[in-house]
Amino acid sequence: MLSVLVANPKGGCGKSTIATNLAAAFANSGLKTALADVDPQKSSLTWLNLRPENAAKIEGLNWLKNEGELTKGLHRLVIDVGAGIPKEHFDLLLKAADLVVMPVLPSVFDEATTGAFLEKVETLKPISKGTKPIAIVGNRMRANTRAAARLDAFLEDVGHPVVTRLSDRSAYSEMASRGLSIFDRPGTHSAIIESDWNPLVQFVESQDWAYGIVT
Repeated sequence: MLSVLVANPKGGCGKSTIATNLAAAFANSGLKTALADVDPQKSSLTWLNLRPENAAKIEGLNWLKNEGELTKGLHRLVIDVGAGIPKEHFDLLLKAADLVVMPVLPSVFDEATTGAFLEKVETLKPISKGTKPIAIVGNRMRANTRAAARLDAFLEDVGHPVVTRLSDRSAYSEMASRGLSIFDRPGTHSAIIESDWNPLVQFVESQDWAYGIVT
C-alpha cells in the first residue's frame, strides 16, 4: 500500500480538493482506495457522504483523534490533514506517510507558511535523505497574473519538485457538491482539467518502484 499525506498548515489552500480528487483518480483506475480525514471540519468525510452509490468506491476513515486499523488489501491511502491539528499527531502522520503532497496558493501568506513548513519537515531523516518525497502543487493558478508569476518564482526555489499547477476552475466546487470529482465526470472538458492532474498522479504512482513500495 502507498500512503499519500496531503498537508499544509495554512488553512484554505485546497487540501481537501487535492485529497478527494486524488483519491477518486486512484479509485477510478481500479485501485482499492481509502480516504482518511484528519480535519475538524470533516470536509473529506462530508464529500464521501454525498458520493453516489454508482461512483467508484472510496472507503472513508475518521482519523481526527487517532489512526484506526486499515482494511486489508488497500492499494492507496490518501490522508487529508486539516490545519491546526496537534503537532504530535501531525508528526506521527508525517512519519508514517510514503510521500507528501503540499498545495500552495498564489499568496504571500501561503509562501511564508510553506517556507516555514518545509524547513520543519526537512529535518526528518526520510525527507532529508530523499527517501520520502514532497510534491509541491501550485493551486488555483490564474494564467498571466502577477500573483501567479510570483508564485512561480517562489516555487522554483523551494528545493522540491513542483509537480503540477492546477488552474482555478469552478468545476471543482460544482462536482464536490455532489460527492464527485473531475475524474468521475466523462467528457472533453473534464479531460482537459484532468491533464492538469496527470503529472501529480504519475508522480505518486512512480513512487511504487522508485522507493520500493509494494502495491
